[in-house]
Amino acid sequence: MYTLLSGFYKYLTQKDEYCILILGLDNAGKTTYLEAAKTKFTKNYRGMNPSKITTTVGLNIGQIDIAGIRMSFWDLGGQQELQSLWDKYYSESHAVIYVVDSNDRVRMNESKEVFDRMISNEYLSGIPLLVLANKQDLPDCMGVREIKPVFQEAGHLIGRRDCLVMPVSALTGEGVDEGIKWLVESIKRNSIVRPPKTEDT
Repeated sequence: MYTLLSGFYKYLTQKDEYCILILGLDNAGKTTYLEAAKTKFTKNYRGMNPSKITTTVGLNIGQIDIAGIRMSFWDLGGQQELQSLWDKYYSESHAVIYVVDSNDRVRMNESKEVFDRMISNEYLSGIPLLVLANKQDLPDCMGVREIKPVFQEAGHLIGRRDCLVMPVSALTGEGVDEGIKWLVESIKRNSIVRPPKTEDT
């Protein structure tokens, strides 16, 4: 009887798990964004002080539960020597967040080249894509109107998928809610193409 009740409880409380990659050049603000998302959507979670966040060497993992699903974020290091490891994670992912440093005009072309290589991978075909123009809190940053055309040049690679370019400040948290909620809806719509994992809570 206990086994039956235990199994029924697990069935009722299990959540579909979706894996989201957070990619972009080093210093774009990927880990700060992940901390901001965890702080906003996880009760009693106190995010890491942004001044203590260092360059990711390898992988940071975070989870949030929202709208009946579990989102597992894989924040991958953006240094050139680590970008070759990204494709090891593509086949398991249900969405990509690509973070752009809006304040770094010098590396914008480099970011676009990395983006083009990433989005052309067959394992990422059709999955939702959220491009974040980060660091909008800085006075001289590029706005979405300036950044969007740069990445829209890869329209033939982006194809027919849910795709959104939006402004965000990972440091202040502005725009974080909207991006995550958009991802939830996009991932659910896309779940027929790439089904979730099932995770017991």
